[in-house]
Amino acid sequence: MVHRSRLVPITTALFAAALLAGCAAPSTSGHTYTSGEARRPMQVQMGVIQAIREVRLEREHQTGAGTAAGAVVGGVAGSNVGRGRGAIVGSVLGAVAGGVVGSHAEQSLSNRTALELTVRTDAGRIFAVVQEADGETFSPGQRVRILTDPVRGTTRISQ
Repeated sequence: MVHRSRLVPITTALFAAALLAGCAAPSTSGHTYTSGEARRPMQVQMGVIQAIREVRLEREHQTGAGTAAGAVVGGVAGSNVGRGRGAIVGSVLGAVAGGVVGSHAEQSLSNRTALELTVRTDAGRIFAVVQEADGETFSPGQRVRILTDPVRGTTRISQ
């Protein structure tokens, strides 16, 4: 049987791990499709890469899971400092510090490297698309396919 004093840190760690697992943002890679995009007709154009720039994708709205998980872990860790009022102060300071660390962890887990691809279509239209860098390499002058979902208004570039 697990002693109660060991159960709290174990439970807290599992709770924090579950919350942080929810921080991962959905992929915006040119190779990744959602189930809603499968079997939908897409408009296909051909074009040429004009320019490429590496950019960062940030999650628009953080879930708060990282902050919450960090606060819980920090509060529990801080409560083990001292006795009485010392434990209360340690718990509060630990929760605040843990919340800050957890928020930064969530942001760093959800930020991803992306490419801004400027393309000139065969019809002469020039536009840029940002998509997650997933290992597919592009270079200026390269011919590419431009796939557009007219219903969702999304566009992706592929080889």
